[in-house]
Amino acid sequence: MSKSLRIAAVDLNGQLRGKRVAASMAAKEMRMPLSALNVDIFGSDIDGSPLVFKSGDQDGIMVPTDRDLIPLPWVSGDAHLDLRTMQHDDGTPFAGDPRVALSSVLGEFEARGWQVIAACELEFFLLEDGGNLAPPINPKTGRRLSSTEVLSLRELDSFDAFFDDITNSAKVMGLGHLAVTAEAGVGQFEVTMKHGPALHIADNVILLKELIKGTARNHGMAATFMAKPFATESGNGLHTHFSVLNHAGENIFCDEGVLMSAVAGCLNSFSASTLFFAPYINSYNRFVSGAHAPTSATWGFENRTVAIRIPGGNTASTRIEHRVAGGDANPYLLFTAIFSAALQGVKSKIKPPEPTTGNAYKKPNLSSELLKNLPEAIEAINHSPISGFFSEVILQNLAATKAQEFTLFSQMSDHDTLLALIDTA
Repeated sequence: MSKSLRIAAVDLNGQLRGKRVAASMAAKEMRMPLSALNVDIFGSDIDGSPLVFKSGDQDGIMVPTDRDLIPLPWVSGDAHLDLRTMQHDDGTPFAGDPRVALSSVLGEFEARGWQVIAACELEFFLLEDGGNLAPPINPKTGRRLSSTEVLSLRELDSFDAFFDDITNSAKVMGLGHLAVTAEAGVGQFEVTMKHGPALHIADNVILLKELIKGTARNHGMAATFMAKPFATESGNGLHTHFSVLNHAGENIFCDEGVLMSAVAGCLNSFSASTLFFAPYINSYNRFVSGAHAPTSATWGFENRTVAIRIPGGNTASTRIEHRVAGGDANPYLLFTAIFSAALQGVKSKIKPPEPTTGNAYKKPNLSSELLKNLPEAIEAINHSPISGFFSEVILQNLAATKAQEFTLFSQMSDHDTLLALIDTA
């Protein structure tokens, strides 16, 4: 069977955009309109975008990254992905590429001799495939899932063929070993990834989502990372763990002062960075008190009700867990927002308030809450304490993209909105 290659870059919504070509064309220069990275979730151009008619819809060059060709085991035939970024003809990186945005902020860490190490926990729902928003059929019993089975091994075993394909394919794709758990929602699961250099992990989040969605379809199901598929169930989060190593390989968060300043930086950017955590109308349905998602800028030690958690364990492994983002967030933009906020806190040597103990929902930080809706979040990004870490191109394009999506989703029923996001978020 002939080999095929997907050459793609990632757009502002975390979607792969590119071309399917014969493997023999791998060495050819590949071009694509720069505007392809600035389309809405439906793949449509943004009205009034300067990347389209004003500039003549110019092409950029799709430049290889440091990733090897990535097998796509759920795709028929011998298929691979060549993950790329976009640059202009003069060789400068395209500032509207979210991967370029993350590379830029990581460069500020590198200038200090530091490396950001990250890991992620991704939550998703398995659903019946088709037009119904319903839990899947248990392959072992033939009955539809109807109850919560948090941390149940029996529920995992019911879907063992699916999860075997996921974990085996992840190894083939270079994503490392995965840990899988049943979560609090009906048909909800969580996949925990191995830690590594932050840019590599952001790539892996994109790849893992593609793997889970593609494999689910091969098993007669759908998978979604949208923030809140069911009003009565817990939402999907994308929890980010990170630490920072110095040139000697030492974790700088072992210094309590540095750790506290990084926490304070994250808290200070909390409200104005809401759009990076919650990019769609549906994202805001997840932020409900007592529903396993933080609603205000709280932090604490070994406390899963707060927004910023410091997990326990070996001191050398001290890290920050940022628990705010939904599963629908773009990992490149999310990481850029989180790491730049932490870096700003460290540079400014600011201090956080006292840690929250007990139930953070009963002790909210009323001075810094998540913004309530998408229009407020769009308006706020230009006033965020970390906006200077993003290019104007990213901020302008993201705001225009989200404004267009808000208009489109406002014209749809809630049911149609959910169905539209199943295949994309």
